[in-house]
Amino acid sequence: MSYQGRNYQKRAPLSFWRGAGPVPRFAGGEVIIEMKSFLIYLVILTVSSCETEKIIFNGPYHVRFTDIALTEKESNSKVIKIEVHNAGPALTEDVAISYTISGDAREGIDYEIVGTREKVSIQEGEYFGYIEVQLINNANNILRSQDIIFTLTRVNSTKLEVGQGEGGIGKKFTLSILDDCILGGIYSGTSGAFSAPTGNIAITSSDCENYRISNWDVGIFNAADPVPLNFIDNGDNSLTVRRQTVELFFGFFSVDIDVEGVGSVNPVTREIFLSLTFEDSVNTYSVTITLKPE
Repeated sequence: MSYQGRNYQKRAPLSFWRGAGPVPRFAGGEVIIEMKSFLIYLVILTVSSCETEKIIFNGPYHVRFTDIALTEKESNSKVIKIEVHNAGPALTEDVAISYTISGDAREGIDYEIVGTREKVSIQEGEYFGYIEVQLINNANNILRSQDIIFTLTRVNSTKLEVGQGEGGIGKKFTLSILDDCILGGIYSGTSGAFSAPTGNIAITSSDCENYRISNWDVGIFNAADPVPLNFIDNGDNSLTVRRQTVELFFGFFSVDIDVEGVGSVNPVTREIFLSLTFEDSVNTYSVTITLKPE
């Protein structure tokens, strides 16, 4: 900065820059800071402050449920596997764990235990064992829920405790069973005697009267996305599909069609039969769909 023809050089107070390396020089109205040492200092400080402290688990080793709760609908036909794990080194012997069963769900009516009751094993050299539960679908259009409570009580190895810590975290597991509507559940569907079945079709309802099919495109359109459909249970094993517009998406374009129809239910097998009529802006088509519980 120039004053009356003379060049002046201003300096910041030394106390401000103490310990930060060479004093910065100001010239021509711009700050020229020799900050090499200062930046090295900051890098060292940052690295040292960001180092993660290593925490090593030294026990006590224990067995516990991996999760503490799960909710499933009674219409789930797949075996439910409840995981128990060894929080410690794998042992050179089988780990046998005892558990009790409580809750308001009724064994033999709402569920069954697959395998040995009140015993779960972790095989030699492994870390995980499973309690297997098969739900029983006794849907009656009365919607409520029941619980199965599993409690770990004993383990055969002196190297392991039951539950984590003094509070015994992970000793209990609650499986909540939600009642489903009679027609609720997972189905596979076909549109002809020789068509390949389309699986994992969900039928859901919140009032056991109005239902929604997650996908009725069972080899009919081969759309890019599932094609949902709504229908009504008339309460006498007959179904009504009121006229509705659905979108068929094929990746780069979509087509709207109007669908309506009727249907029926086999009350013993819970199979659903739908006779549908659908039309686009040009043509009208008919198709019959069969949905079988998986």
